Amino acid sequence: MNSDRISNFATVDPFNGMTGDAPGQVMNLVGGNWFADQQLRADIPDPISGSRFIDVPDTRDLAPFLRSFASCPKTGLHNPLKNTDRYPHLGRVCARAAALLANDDVESYFAKLIQRVMPKSWQQCLNEVVVTRVFLENFAGDGVRFLGRGFSNPGDVTGQESRGYRWPYGPVVVIAPFNFPLEIPALQALGALFMGNRPLVKVDSKVSVVFEQFLRLLIHSGLSPNDIDLIHCRGERMGEVLDALKEHVRMIQFTGSSDIAEIIARKVNGAVRLEDAGFDWKIIGPDFEERWLDYVAWQADEDAYNASGQKCSAQSILFVHDNWSSQLIPKLKTLAARRSLGDLSIGPVLSWTNDQIKEHIDATLSVPGAELLFGGSPIDGHDIPACYGAYEPTAIRVPLSAVCGKDFELLTTELFGPFQIISTYGDDDIPVLLGLLERMSHHLTAAVVSADPVFQNRILSATVNGTTYCGMRARTTGAPQNHWFGPSGDPRAAGIGTPEAIISTWSGHREIIMDQGDLPHDWQTPPLS
Repeated sequence: MNSDRISNFATVDPFNGMTGDAPGQVMNLVGGNWFADQQLRADIPDPISGSRFIDVPDTRDLAPFLRSFASCPKTGLHNPLKNTDRYPHLGRVCARAAALLANDDVESYFAKLIQRVMPKSWQQCLNEVVVTRVFLENFAGDGVRFLGRGFSNPGDVTGQESRGYRWPYGPVVVIAPFNFPLEIPALQALGALFMGNRPLVKVDSKVSVVFEQFLRLLIHSGLSPNDIDLIHCRGERMGEVLDALKEHVRMIQFTGSSDIAEIIARKVNGAVRLEDAGFDWKIIGPDFEERWLDYVAWQADEDAYNASGQKCSAQSILFVHDNWSSQLIPKLKTLAARRSLGDLSIGPVLSWTNDQIKEHIDATLSVPGAELLFGGSPIDGHDIPACYGAYEPTAIRVPLSAVCGKDFELLTTELFGPFQIISTYGDDDIPVLLGLLERMSHHLTAAVVSADPVFQNRILSATVNGTTYCGMRARTTGAPQNHWFGPSGDPRAAGIGTPEAIISTWSGHREIIMDQGDLPHDWQTPPLS
């Protein structure tokens, strides 16, 4: 793929900074045209060195975006009765883009670019590219067309038939976070396009270069630049966009903080689909087996501390049955101690500072019975800027009774970093544990680590988490190209990854009743009342 714009960012050693004389310039896309805003963000340093980094627009002029957004009708760019050639066309775009991402150089380029802006281990970055590629492969060919499948039912008389359609919203907004710079905005923006919508996309400016480059790849693969707009701006500026678009925006898909999600929902009178905070739990069941110990410990460490805990599906609280605790917890400490900045198995925390992390740790340790199991200190010997955190993988053990007590809100607050609560329980505590899970307000991911079908059913039947893994290999983090990923228990919940997720999130149901044919043989003019 030959592109001067892409080659500007192909200098991506995560420790030595961008090579060349100047940072790369990120650009907006609006109305089919790329442009570089003269106002640039001065507050986005290199997350590893703290030096000057990518030039990201601090967009002030919103008028072009408002005009472009309003150009899309409620019926969308296509629907089952309009511009139906776009369904197979987008399938071909997916096929070409997937083939490009399968190229070793392009795959490596995007993995390195992700690592530059959201430092995490190479395998974590590579996984994000692979998930996106497989998603594209899934919807290549006729994959997009099949998302528009409807149904019909016979009517009461000949010539009458009811037809159900999946209908686009039209002009929509995608707001994506920093933690998965490629996967989340790519999958959601493409899902919006597949169903006929025209999205305005805003990605956290710390990492928005990744989606900008992916969007260029899509355009290179045949996507019309008029199909989508991309804005780089501050959060408060995006709030102004949403205020100005109230009359036109049909739906906003937001991934990120639950507090921001509620603000957005109020701005647009609830026209949202949300994938917000995830205080995600894992339960280690009572059926201990020695042969599973190392694997269960490894998976728990991966779920809690990969990407420095900056996954919406990260393991936030681990409930360990007494049968496991004496052997499992020491292994977790040993595994966490292997993580280092050297291989980015632990790295910068981009939304919490060290002071904020320490404040939360201190508050948790003040809970009666709480004890620090490992970690608990900032990482030394680095140049990570102070606006980001850098903390050891940390675990605090808290009695189950304390988690259920007056400190419940504190202990179920998600620290978006390398931190987890660990609590042990016995057989008699299971009703208390289930009551605790019922009280939690957000229900994204969860895991039930057990091979006992009776125990599995007891937990699964009493909980509502939208993506729940079950079995001895159960995790809380997983690739959403092969299963639905999203919260449950909220009618505003967004899904990502699968056909069902795309259809549910990015289209509504429309019913058209066809009633055709001759006059009914028994028809007569009804009498006037």
